[in-house]
Amino acid sequence: MKIVVTGANGFLAQHLCMYLANKGVDCHAVSRGERRIPVAENIEYASLDLTDRSLVHAYIHAVQPDVIVHVAAMSKPDECHQNREACLLQNVTATGYLLQAAENCASHFIYLSTDFIFGEDGPHSEEDLPDPLNFYGESKLMAEKLVQDYAGPYTIVRPVFIYGRQWEGLRPSFIQWVQQQLLAGKPIKVVSDQLRTPTYAPDICKGIEQIIETKKEGVYHLAGKDILSPYGMALMVARVLGLNESLIEEVDSNSFPEPVRRSRKSGLKINKAIRELNYQPLSFEEGLRNSFAV
Repeated sequence: MKIVVTGANGFLAQHLCMYLANKGVDCHAVSRGERRIPVAENIEYASLDLTDRSLVHAYIHAVQPDVIVHVAAMSKPDECHQNREACLLQNVTATGYLLQAAENCASHFIYLSTDFIFGEDGPHSEEDLPDPLNFYGESKLMAEKLVQDYAGPYTIVRPVFIYGRQWEGLRPSFIQWVQQQLLAGKPIKVVSDQLRTPTYAPDICKGIEQIIETKKEGVYHLAGKDILSPYGMALMVARVLGLNESLIEEVDSNSFPEPVRRSRKSGLKINKAIRELNYQPLSFEEGLRNSFAV
């Protein structure tokens, strides 16, 4: 089986490529710029500009993948708000180019979306109506609608607040940032009035593997099972690593004025994934211990 993974230099896509390669899958990793993903057997890297229609069509035609997992995105809400044209190009137009190319080889198209397509009053189920609070969420919802018009088999996957192990060439996630600040003895301010269901990256990888193997279509929420604030997450990092909790100051969202609105109570319900994919995510504490190998 040949699988194309886009955004392969990013946090989740690197985890996914490494996971699939370890399973013996022929993984074709694409991203912009030089390769940052570790060299590994079964991973073939190519630099590809997904906003260039002709290049996208040529690449997909050459590889003829059985599955395309589209992870690449402009994913920082503030940047999307400030540069809407670039956001639409990367999150919507590029997705359209991939879908057009995928139709020619009937690839199973798996799209990585986000909880940002919803508004308040989470956790949300797959059946809840979208109500994005910012332009990033709007752009991802636009792309979801393109995916839903795809003539071939498709699956939309929505994760939340992804974390996991870090290696060379991989940008740190929130938990590594907390670790680095506390190790340096630096005080940090972390909000406690936002709730999320943080998702351990390997859990998402296992869920995607199940979707591929069982050819499941539709929409699936692949998130964690614990509802936590960033402040609660930071405290757990300190406790698991034996670091100084007193350096962590509890604040509310008003302490960090931001150009875009974010949900206070977000997160995703995972009942459908548990039922149909045998999805069994780790607790946040278990995910932390695995991420830091403690």
